[in-house]
Amino acid sequence: MSEEEGYIIEFHRVGNAVKVTAMDPATLTEVSIVGAPNVGDTELTRLAVRKLEYVLAKRGTNPGNR
Repeated sequence: MSEEEGYIIEFHRVGNAVKVTAMDPATLTEVSIVGAPNVGDTELTRLAVRKLEYVLAKRGTNPGNR
């Protein structure tokens, strides 16, 4: 992924958990994970992006091919 491209990351606190949604604006692919708030935004973001890149690769829209 180049410097000017990126993903949209959104956090929602739901009770004792945080729902993190990651979206690729180029393909409009969206994934979500749920984690503990004490894990931290950086780690939750990393996990959500990792899942998004897995889904993109599985669909054949690998972000490394842009």
